[in-house]
Amino acid sequence: MSFEISAGRIVRSTRFARAVPRSDRERRQADYIRRVGASDLAILTVTVILAQCACAPRALPIGMPYAAISVLLVAGWSTVLTLTGTRIPRASGSGSEEYRHVVAVSLKLFGGLAIASMLLGLGLSRAYLIAALLLGGAGLLAGRRFWRGWAIRQGVHRADLLIVGNPAAAQDMAAVFAADPHSGYQVIGVCTGVGGPNAVLAAARGTGAEAVAVTVTDALNLADFRGLAWELDEHGIELLVAPGLIGISGTRLTHRIVADMPVLHVAKPRYGHSTSIRKSAFDFCFALLVLIAIAPMLLGIAIAIKATSRGPVFYRSERIGRDGRPFRMLKFRSMYAEPGVHIDALLGTGEDPRMTAVGKVIRRHRLDELPQFLNVLRGEMSIVGPRPQLRLHADSEGDATLRGLLVRPGVTGLWQVSGRSYLTPEDAMRLDLSYVENWSAVLDLVMIAKSIGAVTRGQAL
Repeated sequence: MSFEISAGRIVRSTRFARAVPRSDRERRQADYIRRVGASDLAILTVTVILAQCACAPRALPIGMPYAAISVLLVAGWSTVLTLTGTRIPRASGSGSEEYRHVVAVSLKLFGGLAIASMLLGLGLSRAYLIAALLLGGAGLLAGRRFWRGWAIRQGVHRADLLIVGNPAAAQDMAAVFAADPHSGYQVIGVCTGVGGPNAVLAAARGTGAEAVAVTVTDALNLADFRGLAWELDEHGIELLVAPGLIGISGTRLTHRIVADMPVLHVAKPRYGHSTSIRKSAFDFCFALLVLIAIAPMLLGIAIAIKATSRGPVFYRSERIGRDGRPFRMLKFRSMYAEPGVHIDALLGTGEDPRMTAVGKVIRRHRLDELPQFLNVLRGEMSIVGPRPQLRLHADSEGDATLRGLLVRPGVTGLWQVSGRSYLTPEDAMRLDLSYVENWSAVLDLVMIAKSIGAVTRGQAL
């Protein structure tokens, strides 16, 4: 059961199911933190012992045994992970921030140990420190990934969410949460026509909401926000405030307080001349290595195409690249050069009469797109980037299309790993813009890893 607030009135609705009480959620989260803490300690104990057995001598030059160093390292590492907030519910559950936090804390700890060893003349084995960092770090990340999956299945971080805002903004936010089921929030109601903090509090208590998300609204001023935060805090209800920024990555956002008012600063997009040079160098080297590795496969596909049907090996399709420059995108030919000749023979088979036998295989496994690495070597495409645009779409000259032409189109990208076959044109354009606005080297590596994973699992991109 839930409620929708319209014009300040509470209206009963049955669109969303009521979830578990708030106290259950808090107990689930406390249990989750204990499990993660115990897992971290066990992982660090095992990995540090392995590092000691494999790389450490019996004792330090000062006579202290390495067993004692390992005990101190495990205890200190686990304590630092606790004190720096890597196990609080807010830092875990979704996104990559938890993993980055664990890696950053571990690197700082071992950097401090290395400096202390050098300054104090302890003589800690570098091989021991490196092995402990690599084994322990990998173990921690694997453990966090395991417990995150467990938490999702158990609904550990799930909270019933009431959205507050103007009708259009509130509905947009509800759609965003619905699109990310792993966010930890389940929308149980939407509050529009807000009458002030008291109305929001009444709606939250009436629906049993465990969290309130406030988006664009004309009904709450700065003083109302402060009062609402106080009231919700007294009832143990979490408050989220969304500034209405969609498609901006967290790496571009920083916050500060100006005259007691929180302010978000949005950094400029990272594409620039120096960034373009680095990305081009990476693209060239990566494409060259890939082409060298798959050269026998490319030769075999080319021979199969030529031997089974008449026509060229490659199919060239015009696309619009960076700054609106046209180029010929390469693919292995998967259709008959003269499809009309074969239509009569293949009609009634339920298959596309234009497709060759080899074409069906290479299309199914996306092998027809491998020649696009040649486009990368020629500087026409990038490994990761927006979709290659047809001239018809590029000529629309909308702001979104022009923004997407600021970088080279990609062999893969957000549009592929997000399920290209099921995306609407609007969603695909949104993903293209998100990539252009939020580019980073880490994002490229993540997209490449996801694409390789999907291909090796036999999933269509």
